[in-house]
Amino acid sequence: MLLIFDCDGVLVDSEVLSCRIDAEFLTQIGIPYTAEEVARQFLGVSLKTMISRIEAERNRRLPDDFGEKLNRILFERFETDLKPIAGVRDAILSLPYPRCVASSSVPERITLSLRITGLADLFDDIFSSTQVARGKPAPDLFLHAASHMSARPEDCVVIEDSTAGVQAALAAGMRVIGFAGGGHCGPDHADKLRQAGAPHTILNMADLPTAVRRFSSP
Repeated sequence: MLLIFDCDGVLVDSEVLSCRIDAEFLTQIGIPYTAEEVARQFLGVSLKTMISRIEAERNRRLPDDFGEKLNRILFERFETDLKPIAGVRDAILSLPYPRCVASSSVPERITLSLRITGLADLFDDIFSSTQVARGKPAPDLFLHAASHMSARPEDCVVIEDSTAGVQAALAAGMRVIGFAGGGHCGPDHADKLRQAGAPHTILNMADLPTAVRRFSSP
């Protein structure tokens, strides 16, 4: 069995922080968004997808250096404010399976997030949506990760916090656990993940080992 972890909102509690920064920066350049709107529309998707959706919705081209400037601001805030999801390190260490990260974020953000939160040593490899043609909810990223980790899709379990991620895992033919315990998750988040197709959801990382073992039982 291969465990594939999303990063933002699953390993690191970054979504509230990043949505707020995204909204502030967009508003600053004359394209007003609230943090709630960013979370509702773009949670779990790549920066490239977010940019294309904003440009289509607002009928306006974003600056060529938008992504570079946004990431610079975000990375500076991560250095001081980013925290791991409570209990995630102990939960992962209790599971005797190979594991990797597959995230919609750029590789630099994934690496930075894992370093700051002290989780980098837990994973055999990291994969980014920048490495595939289509980001979540398409299955490309998870299939890419499984291929490079020499695992069959049916032998993979994905841990995801977004509906786009759940849909991507199912489209890849993988099993999925929905995590609804991040700081950005409201009381109905687990229901949204189940509606997206996640058969199991958890609110605390302490429950991850039990959820994973359900899939490993004969």
